[in-house]
Amino acid sequence: MSSEAEIRKRKIYHVTFVGFVVNLVLSLLKLAAGVVGRSGAMIADAVHSFSDLATDVVVIAFARISAKPSDPGHDYGHGKYETLATIIISLALGVVGAGILINSIEGIRIVINGGVLPRPGAVALIAAVVSIVAKEILYRYTVRVGNNLQSPSVVANAWHHRSDALSSLGTLVGIGCAFFLGEKWRIADPVAALVVSAFIFKIAFDLIRTGLGELLEQSLPADVEAEILRIVSVNPEIREPHNLRTRRIGASIAIEVHVRMDGKMTVEHSHALTVEIEQRLRERFGSGTMIAIHVEPVK
Repeated sequence: MSSEAEIRKRKIYHVTFVGFVVNLVLSLLKLAAGVVGRSGAMIADAVHSFSDLATDVVVIAFARISAKPSDPGHDYGHGKYETLATIIISLALGVVGAGILINSIEGIRIVINGGVLPRPGAVALIAAVVSIVAKEILYRYTVRVGNNLQSPSVVANAWHHRSDALSSLGTLVGIGCAFFLGEKWRIADPVAALVVSAFIFKIAFDLIRTGLGELLEQSLPADVEAEILRIVSVNPEIREPHNLRTRRIGASIAIEVHVRMDGKMTVEHSHALTVEIEQRLRERFGSGTMIAIHVEPVK
């Protein structure tokens, strides 16, 4: 394993372990607050936090696999395992959103049928505030690290933290209305949870769409491919780049391109020009960029 891959793996481990510890503490805190404060919404929020613990474990496990170098059975390395982790986290988000949706609909049904939801205690209100602040800080920290490392699974995990903050925000609104405004306002709890579930579904959909796009060999965005062609064409001796093929492999990208050069050029000089192209591409897209350049004579 290269030193760069090892450093990247350690950073992923560190940010994920921090999230794991925070999630564990918050989950136990919210579960206790939900039981003591008689708040079903807070108990559901605690379950949401416990789901984050599972995704943290997934990220740690897949980061170890994706950091492995290429081998005879994986010529392009193991980066797609990280993409698979992103999809697993996305599915977990969808399941959590579905659970919140079902619980909120049940709460609304109880009120419509003339029932009364219980008044939560102040401890549940305090726990919701603590959860929102802690999870938003954790989201900002995790998404920054994930973007710096170009790790889709870490970014996906960051959004899971944000979904937990949104869930706690909905819980805070519902608990606040039920606590301060009386029985008729207690329906605000399940209504707020219903809105939160919609946010969670949107996040899950965006993440799983990105992950599936990578697994199905989706090309890089058009503006990125245009930039690649500009980089390839910097040297006037390199002409007519064509047959560009791109894809993402975990945190790395693969680039294949055909170029034309003077047919009378020596093999040594044409090789030097392709090495120059590779250096420029790796300076822009990272040292792990996989590049294949096919040279053709100018027609």
